[in-house]
Formats: sequence, C-alpha cells, structure tokens
Amino acid sequence: MIELAPDRLPALTRWLPAGAPGPAVVGEHVLGTGIGHWWADRPDQPHALAVSCAGYAVLRGAPDTLTPEALAPLAHHYIDAPVRFLPALRSAFDRLTPWERMVWTLQAEPHPSPTPRGVTIRRLEPRDAHLMAALDPDAAWIHGTWGGPAGLASSGHGRAAVDRGGELLAVACTHFRGTRYEDVSVFTRPDHRRHHLGLACVTALCADITARGHQPSWNCSALNRASRLLAWTAGFRLVREYVHHAAGSPTWHSRRTAESRPSGETAAARKAL
Repeated sequence: MIELAPDRLPALTRWLPAGAPGPAVVGEHVLGTGIGHWWADRPDQPHALAVSCAGYAVLRGAPDTLTPEALAPLAHHYIDAPVRFLPALRSAFDRLTPWERMVWTLQAEPHPSPTPRGVTIRRLEPRDAHLMAALDPDAAWIHGTWGGPAGLASSGHGRAAVDRGGELLAVACTHFRGTRYEDVSVFTRPDHRRHHLGLACVTALCADITARGHQPSWNCSALNRASRLLAWTAGFRLVREYVHHAAGSPTWHSRRTAESRPSGETAAARKAL
C-alpha cells in the first residue's frame, strides 16, 4: 500500500469507524495526534484504506485490488478488518492468527484503592520522560502510541505512582485518544504488583478523562484474566467482543526470494565456473 500525506485524509476517513470504543479510537488517535501512518491501495480514488499506530492497524474498504505486496506494510501488526478481507490477508502473510478481544466502558464506581505510604499518584509531566525511558523494556508498548517516553510524558494524558525517591512504580495512560472515547492502558512494575497501584492510577486517569468530556474505555484480550479483573475492579463493564488478527511476515518477499534463488543445477554450474 502507499503511504498517504495528511492533506489527503479528510475525504477518506469517513471509511473508518468513529465515535465508538474499540478499534475506532486508533484512527481517531492518529488523525488527532499525527502519530502513525495512513495507507491506501492507490494514491487517487483508492479502494482500500488502512491506518496504523504502534503495531495496531484498522483496514477498511474493498479488498478486490489488494495484492500480497500491497498489504506488506501491515506485516507484524494486529489488524482489525471485516471478514471480506481475510482471504487477501491470509495470502499476504505467512501466518494470520485470530485474537479474541473484549471492549469495556466505564459504567460503575471503582473499588477503593488506598495508596500505600510513601507513594504519590500524580500526573505525568515532561520531566518524567527519563523515568519512563528507564522502565522495564517490556513496558515500551505503553508509550508507543505517543511516539516514545517524551511524547507520553508531555501529553497530559498519563498518571503515575511515584515513590519517595521519584521512581515510577506504575503508569496508566490514554493509549488511544478518540473523539468520544479514550482507551486506557496500565503498566505496573513486576516488583510492585498486588499493591493496587495500577488501580489507583487508572482511577485517577479516568477522572481526568471524564473531566475532559470523554468516556474511558478498555480493550484487552479475552484470555488476559488479570486485565479483565483490573477493568472490572476499576468500574469498567463489558460492552462487546470482536476479533482482530496478528499478521506474520509478508509472503510476497519470501516468494520473490525463492523465485530469485538459483536451482541446485544452476548453482552447481555457477560454482564450476
């Protein structure tokens, strides 16, 4: 697919879901923040449009003209697409694994989350960028949708649990910011879990989101029991389920490599030369 410049988007974004919790917030986040990429099968009058950010992609339109090579930019993404795209996606990647997802919205009061002594729940600030960067490498996903630690720290969309020494123990943030919903994510350092720090950060963040006139939402794997439990405890309730697909490596590259590789006979002849 061809990457589109931002000035070409207004006429095309009507193809994407909007104003709803779940995959809709991906496109709205990219459109609002400029962090991510827009793709189309052709520069003029495209038949298919995709938006991607931090490993997630939403694909809409018609799959008729999509070749494996055209879909290659979506390799190693979690792709939300209608069922009609599945044949094209299966031929484009060496694997396409379905993942059942659950979408929740805030509908109830959170359970009380007393903060442990010596810990403060506060908003992330630009000066926290180096603290975000120092978190466990496994936490890098949480700031990926903001372009990195500095982006999240200066976004005004994060809450953190901080100890007396100034270290970040847990972080909750708006992962994708939509026009109506803000999708919440949270990370707690492994050595500080089971102390309700994640819940405290999520509760504070949800208050911020509500104050902005938006609604908090939650998106997680159906198999992620810990995430489901935290969502419920924080006051979220299930509203729907859907399936997105984890794409593997592009098949067109593998095919091209195989086609360009000399046969055994030709290779032997070349060695002889």
